[in-house]
Amino acid sequence: MDDKIFDRIQDVDLQKTMKTSYIDYAMSVIASRALPDVRDGLKPVQRRILYSMVELNNGPDKPHRKCARIVGDTMGKYHPHGDSSIYGALVYMAQPWSMRCCLVDGHGNFGSVDGDGAAAMRYTEARLTKISMEMIADIGKDTVDFVPNFDETEKEPSVMPSRFPNLLVNGTTGIAVGMATNIPPHNLREVVAACDKIMQNRIEEDRETDIEEILPIIKGPDFPTGGIMMGVSGAVEAYRTGRGKILVRAVTDIETMPNGKSRIIVTELPYLVNKATLIQKIAELVKTKRVEGITDLRDESDREGMRIVIELRHDANANVILNQLFKHTQLQDTFGVIMLALVNNEPKVMNLMEILGHYLSYQEQVVTRRTRYELNKAEERDHILQGLLAALDNIDEVVTIIRRSANVAEARGALMERFGLSEAQAQAIVDMRLRALTGLEREKIESEHAELVATIARLTAILGDKKLLLQVIRDEMNAIAEKYGDARRTQIDLYASTDIENEDLIPTENVLIARSSLGYIKRMSVDNFSVQHRGGRGIRGMTTIDNDVTTDLLMCSNKSYLMFFTNMGRAFRMKTWQIPEAGRTARGTAAINLLNLNPGERISAIIPLVEAEEEGKNLFFVTKNGTIKKTPLNDFRNINRSGIIAIALRDGDELIEVKLTDRTNQIYIVTKNGMSICFDEEDARATGRNSMGVKGITLRDGDEVVGMQLNTQGDSLLVVSEKGMGKKTALSEFRHQGRGGIGTKCYRVTDKTGFLMGVKAVTDEDQIMMITTEGVIIQIRMDELRDLSRITSGVRLIRLDEGSTVAQIAKVRSGLSPDGEETAEEEETGAAEADE
Repeated sequence: MDDKIFDRIQDVDLQKTMKTSYIDYAMSVIASRALPDVRDGLKPVQRRILYSMVELNNGPDKPHRKCARIVGDTMGKYHPHGDSSIYGALVYMAQPWSMRCCLVDGHGNFGSVDGDGAAAMRYTEARLTKISMEMIADIGKDTVDFVPNFDETEKEPSVMPSRFPNLLVNGTTGIAVGMATNIPPHNLREVVAACDKIMQNRIEEDRETDIEEILPIIKGPDFPTGGIMMGVSGAVEAYRTGRGKILVRAVTDIETMPNGKSRIIVTELPYLVNKATLIQKIAELVKTKRVEGITDLRDESDREGMRIVIELRHDANANVILNQLFKHTQLQDTFGVIMLALVNNEPKVMNLMEILGHYLSYQEQVVTRRTRYELNKAEERDHILQGLLAALDNIDEVVTIIRRSANVAEARGALMERFGLSEAQAQAIVDMRLRALTGLEREKIESEHAELVATIARLTAILGDKKLLLQVIRDEMNAIAEKYGDARRTQIDLYASTDIENEDLIPTENVLIARSSLGYIKRMSVDNFSVQHRGGRGIRGMTTIDNDVTTDLLMCSNKSYLMFFTNMGRAFRMKTWQIPEAGRTARGTAAINLLNLNPGERISAIIPLVEAEEEGKNLFFVTKNGTIKKTPLNDFRNINRSGIIAIALRDGDELIEVKLTDRTNQIYIVTKNGMSICFDEEDARATGRNSMGVKGITLRDGDEVVGMQLNTQGDSLLVVSEKGMGKKTALSEFRHQGRGGIGTKCYRVTDKTGFLMGVKAVTDEDQIMMITTEGVIIQIRMDELRDLSRITSGVRLIRLDEGSTVAQIAKVRSGLSPDGEETAEEEETGAAEADE
């Protein structure tokens, strides 16, 4: 016995067996469960539900029937996969927020847009909708093939006739094995119009249609829940390639309440967004303070429509909050399009023209088969009528033959022999009633015969002429669109951006950008600082680590561009708001995490620009060794993430300062030993980005450039030394020279003052911020300083602790208006504050 058992054991390759079994399983899921057919746009379970309802005579003109009965019939006859999956598909086809044209008319609780589930199938009822009758139209006229069911006891249609393009009209979503489909719903009238255009071109011009002719007709998806499609680029990409991303935004309105507060009203949501989950997400954002300014949130939706009310604080900016909600919630959602369907039982990703082409090709088959079926029926009936007419012409003889015959078979044979009739004609004569002998009945037969002759001629012509066939399809589809079509629900914003810019989420305000010598950078609110008097001790402005000092401070709008220039002569660009915000005493973020810096590379200059490009402007560079260069700003229009070369540097040299100029400026360069030179900007001709430049000032041994200023930035030159001393001198005291000279003395350097560390051109209306190596900041009004002569050491500007020195100075930009733009007064003086 044991030997017999071992004889039945077979060695198998497990890897091969698993591979074969999994492929079989995958193909079963792909072809028989998850993916729709390109011809009728239905998955097998949907097709079987509709056919079961047809067999139950559950049409739109009949009473609703219990869903449990429909599910039971479907499961018992065609779909042995469990009642829950069948009922789920039935519910989906009855939800007006899920399907653009519902195929099932539900009666009872079929769920809600809040994500509520449908009631049990023993409570709900359903029947076919009117438009679903177009899905099954002519199914009994041999238009589709019928195949055996799972146990070969019944026959089921392999595909529905689908007299309208259901795949595009209702869309579909499904996850198979290794692939998925996600086709959005479309407007019935638009899809039919596109089909009409294709057929029109074939009929009238005998040519194929280009997708460019279809795109203006099918403008984009038309979701049952409405919403606003942001731009058409995503839809166009999907229509051209079969894949794309479509951005859909909720329909909102900002209202002003009687108390002066604002509120946001949401009336339509993106497709398949759960309203209850959305409201919960908004409440969570308010609770965690990611979105501030919302005081009340409630759902006022009813049978009349959707209405979500978001009340705002009195001082809240409604547009900013709305953009934040678009960014962080499904008030704005992306619909990923994958137009994948079964073609000849094989999955295929198709573009719009391929889907329409397969559908119209299928409709040609359906109408051809229907026409052939109707022609056969008409010919069969006309054949009978011809026999009846022959009998009526010889009625006396026919009656005699029938009376003499012993039985029906003998009478049928005698008639066939006497008049040359077919068996069917002879049988019809035998079965003919006496009332057919009346004159009225004869007229009816003759009239029907004449109509059948015309019908046969028409059907024969359709089968013989493809253009006539296409015209029949056109007329029938246009009639369906006219009967069931409606206006587009999803609006299309043709000029909308495909994404929300992050700066739309923040209000416009002035901010402070601080940078340390070790490369830490942060964005701060100007509200953290207040003006103090000369000689004060300042407040803590930045926490530093060992050997780190604050080296840069500038004020600008948070909507400005920041151009970063490094000591190695490279340029980068980013928006101000992209720099992480930090508190007054925080260290900030390492610049290497924001910019693609090389080892040893550090930021040496930052220029804020209100606009990305400013026509007619130049960038003026100065290096530590006194080299200068002028390059048009337009040469920096395209700066990639890895940066670009701004200036070619000689060995041992570094870029220390960059200014934005307008060709009319005078340049002031100051060195750490107190030397300065003044010359016209036009003394240096404009060169390309990769050039080295020319000599700006001749330096003595041990000296180096500490800064550069423009005459348009002020009427006096403020110089500050390392030990907190400084002075303000009128620009008129600086003698104009040509570039490249030694220059003149502008400050008396002593042991008490230390070397010069910075220079700023100022006016009496300006304020200066000074930063020490310990991170202490003091803000001083310039009208508190009187002008001193050129060769002096000045006065004490800040009281320093032991071992502390001044690290950097920066001018507060008083010329910025609340929206971040420069005022007219500043525009008249050129790029006065361009370096701050």
